[in-house]
Amino acid sequence: MFVFLRYFILLILGVFSWIFYKLFFYLTVIPSYILISFVYDVSINGHMLNVAGIDIGIVEACIAGSAYYLLLMLNLTTDIQLRKRIYSIIFSLSFLLIVNIFRIFVFSILLVRNFVYFDILHSLFWHLMSILLVVFIWFITVWTFKINKIPVYSDLMFLFRN
Repeated sequence: MFVFLRYFILLILGVFSWIFYKLFFYLTVIPSYILISFVYDVSINGHMLNVAGIDIGIVEACIAGSAYYLLLMLNLTTDIQLRKRIYSIIFSLSFLLIVNIFRIFVFSILLVRNFVYFDILHSLFWHLMSILLVVFIWFITVWTFKINKIPVYSDLMFLFRN
């Protein structure tokens, strides 16, 4: 019964995926602003950070809402105890949030310092490293919480046996 509930929750969250962007926008931008303020003059204007006179747009891709959803998807499609699930969700989403804040901080510094490979590095991070980061965080979560089930597959095996 809980299998269907987990997938139903996942479906509802998928339909309302904009919630991830709204929730994690402020959880990402405010700490990034605070961290950058230790190095440069910075201000916030809507979805823009002005760092040392340079406007940096914080778009949905910067917030990584789909990465949060993917981590939640991996968690909810894995058969684990509720308490372990709650802790692993908090752990994995917090891990991603901290890394994302640090990424925005580092890329802001690189942009202000006019780093010659900024565009290449930014694109590489956006298109490749973000996927690898989610996989890395999931593996760390599995190792930390000793999760021995495989997302989706374990649920399918359970349903076929019953």
